[in-house]
Amino acid sequence: MEKNTKGSTEKNKQKKKYNTNTRKFLLIAFLAFASFSYFILGAADACSQTSGPENVTHGNRTAHLSLDSIKQIKAGVLDIGYAEVGPANGAPVILLHGWPYDIYSFADVAPLLAAKGYRVIIPYLRGFGTTRFLSEKTIRNGQPSAIALDVIALMDALKIKKAVLGGFDWGARTADIIAALWPERCKALVSVSGYLIGSQAAGKLPLPPSAELQWWYQFYFATERGKAGYEKYRGDFNKLIWRLASPKWNFDDATFKRSAASFDNPDHVAIVIHNYRWRQGLAQGEEKYQEFEDRLAKGPVIAVPAITLEGDANGAPHPPAEAYAAKFSGKYKNQTITGGVGHNLPQEAPQAFADAIIEADGYVK
Repeated sequence: MEKNTKGSTEKNKQKKKYNTNTRKFLLIAFLAFASFSYFILGAADACSQTSGPENVTHGNRTAHLSLDSIKQIKAGVLDIGYAEVGPANGAPVILLHGWPYDIYSFADVAPLLAAKGYRVIIPYLRGFGTTRFLSEKTIRNGQPSAIALDVIALMDALKIKKAVLGGFDWGARTADIIAALWPERCKALVSVSGYLIGSQAAGKLPLPPSAELQWWYQFYFATERGKAGYEKYRGDFNKLIWRLASPKWNFDDATFKRSAASFDNPDHVAIVIHNYRWRQGLAQGEEKYQEFEDRLAKGPVIAVPAITLEGDANGAPHPPAEAYAAKFSGKYKNQTITGGVGHNLPQEAPQAFADAIIEADGYVK
């Protein structure tokens, strides 16, 4: 991350730019990211519960459901590929994957929800799987607000007015954004690792060395060598991320290869690189999204009913639950899933994730 070397004049201008609320949000963001390396996973706060290893599915496992039958629909700037499971007239649930993962993170979650009568929609995010840009002229933009608007466009195309949203990693951030900016479209929320809304300003804040170390790939992606390296070795790179992020998940080669096929998307590298460079302020976004990014930079509170989940063995950077609990003003619960559960929580503990979706939905019934 870059340091400010332009002297006191520019610093004074920066101070005038941000109001008190913005400074408070930046402090919260700093504390959330800085403190995660010191946070003892599994320590419950007043609103936390712990779920035991009966919810965990480690080892070499074949998914209950094949998601090979992919539908396509034109939505916004994309032709979105998505899997659909469950009755067409069921209550809609939209499940959002992260990086470097894909729709198969929910292969065991989907049948559990379908059996309860839900209509489950699992889209490939931009840059993954069969999702494609409709125009070669469209900027390959990985901004968080752009990805959120993709999901809004998908809901419009599918004529879904409101859905329960669930996700992890990029998917959790996307679900958080929709819940915050478009609460009328989000019935309830399940977010792994909690409140992940950030901003470029927050992304420029330095962290303690042990915390910075866990963001090594972000700094790698900031270089042209990193971009070329990810292009050339994306399979090996992403398998490494899987292992680091979920150190106790014993996935086999077949499980990884099934998801790795989605990284062959022609826009994958461009989207991933832009996403991480934008977060550090090293890449520009598009003007049409600036209004939404400005709102997100203020750290909007999420009012819809929500459950946040965390695995007790999440090796990826993540904030502690107490750092973001105040960001949820509606009915809310935080839950730690034990038994060696890592970053890819829906795939590692599908029953626990499905149960959270059903419980959060029940908050509004």
